[in-house]
Parts: sequence; structure tokens; C-alpha cells
Amino acid sequence: MFKLGIIGAGWIADKMAEALAPLQDCCVWAIGSRSLEKAESFARRWNVPRAYGSYEDLVSDPEVDLVYVATPHSHHYQHAMLALEHSRPVLVEKAFTANAGQAARLLDYARSRGLFITEAIWTRYMPLSRKVSELLESGIIGEPRVLTATLCYMMEHKERIVRPELCGGALLDLGVYALNFARMYFGTDIEKTVSNVLMGPTGVDLHECISLTYSGGRMANLQAGALCLNDRQGIISGTEGYLRVDNINCPELVEVWRDYRLVERITRPADMVNGYEYEVLECMRCIAGGLVESPMMPHAETLSVMRQMDALRREWGVTYPMDEVQDIRQN
Repeated sequence: MFKLGIIGAGWIADKMAEALAPLQDCCVWAIGSRSLEKAESFARRWNVPRAYGSYEDLVSDPEVDLVYVATPHSHHYQHAMLALEHSRPVLVEKAFTANAGQAARLLDYARSRGLFITEAIWTRYMPLSRKVSELLESGIIGEPRVLTATLCYMMEHKERIVRPELCGGALLDLGVYALNFARMYFGTDIEKTVSNVLMGPTGVDLHECISLTYSGGRMANLQAGALCLNDRQGIISGTEGYLRVDNINCPELVEVWRDYRLVERITRPADMVNGYEYEVLECMRCIAGGLVESPMMPHAETLSVMRQMDALRREWGVTYPMDEVQDIRQN
């Protein structure tokens, strides 16, 4: 049995526990929280064998095979480094860290210790995401030329969104999905970036539009924000048709259109729990194979995404307290 230990007992930890509950070959073995009472409540809710009132105790548990960091963005570096220092492989929730400087230090340290670490950007590991790549490679929509992706929720009053000290703003929480969607299917050969942003009263971004121009004349138009609801769609348009992805955050459905006629519909796997399970299954595969990174989300890609977001924040004037230690201007 592969045993997962979770740092942080918030809502995203609940999602992970829900995902692993039906599985036979892995489980949530331990939960760590700053409050023992909260850890014990989580353990009772999800039938988790061990509850710890400190993160140090969790990473010291010799039976933990993988540590999942499920705390706010602002604490990812600290908690992932704690796990690595205790020789634990790590799955770090997105956004990987506050900035690229922190990401580079984490990845360098993991590499020096020969330890596995990867980013829990769950869309990278989902079967339906891979199916989109296969469809594009098949040529079914001809030559892909334009991509659009949107992801907006009503989150303007959520603490993790509005507080700079928690690495708030739409970019690290929502925009990261739109950026990853574009990178998965259009790559990274970006020649020009143009963006526009709506700032909130606390100095963080609440809505952004990002336009990327690629070599060969391709273009991606991305939108993310915490001020409204939207369709969450991704559309990849080619010379002979287009693909429509329903929910770029957690793909539920892919439609293939040719000459404005629907020719194929592909739904998510029938045995999918909630999607979080796929990143853990990939970690299990990589660790069993002696890998230190996942080919589905290589370290270089994680670092590149962080640098891309640093550049956008620099343009918008969005800074976090931890940027004073590793100024984003250096990346």
C-alpha cells in the first residue's frame, strides 16, 4: 500500500482524500495540521490512520511514501523543503511556489538529494488532457492556429485571493490553469506577450487577459479572474475544425468539430473519482521507477511557468512579501 501524508487540512486536502478513498493500492495515511484538533477531525472524516498536530511530526513518520503539500501558495516552499529535508518525496500543489527563485531552490535541493518532487497541476496528469494532445497530433482539425482559454470564478472576497501575504490574486490560483492549457497544446516558443489587468484594493490582480503570439503565427488568448463566472472553456482552432474542451480546470468533455459539424464527443473516464487521483498515481509510477521528476510535468516546465508568472506580476506591479528575499526582477 502506497501511503500519502498531507500537509494542511483544508478544502483541497478533502478533495485529495475523496479521490484516494476508493482506490485499492494507495491511501491517505497521515494528515498534518497546525492544530491537532483539526487534524483529528480530518482523520475521523476520511478514516485516516494517523493525525499530527505539526508538520514536522508528519514528515518524520517513516511510513509516509509521499508528502502532498496542500497549504496556501505562500507556504509551499517552506513546507516542501521541510519534507525534502526529511527525505520524503513531494507533490506540491499549484502554483508550485511564490516565485521562480523559490522554485529553483526547491528543485535544486531535491535533485541534489535524489528525491522525487513534482507540481500538482492536476490537468497535466488527466487522461482527457492527453486525449486532446492525441487529437491534435492526428491532424483531425488540420493545423492548429488559435487557442482560447478562460477560467473565472466569483472569488473576490476569499482570503487566499485578496491577501498578498498568501500570494493572492487570480494569476497563481486561476491564471496558472489557462497558461498551462496554452503551454500543453501550443508549447513555449512565445515571441510576444501582451496583457491587461484589473487590480484589487489590496494590490493583487483580480482579472487578467493575456495574449501570446507564437512562432509560425499562432496565437493564444487567455482570460482568468475572480470577479465573475464564465464558461471555463478551452477552444483550439485549426484550418479544418476546432476542439472544444469543457472546463480547462478539470476537463469533463472534449468535442471535435469539423466544418462546423460535431463529429466526436469524448467524456472523462467512467472510473474517474474527481481527478486528483491521477497525480498521485503518476507519483507512484515515478517513485517506483526511480525517477526524480515526472515527464508529464518536468522540472524545467514548472520553473518556466513560474518565470512566466513572475514576468506578468512584474508588469502589473503585483508583489508578495517573500519577493523581498528573492526579488522577481532577478528571474
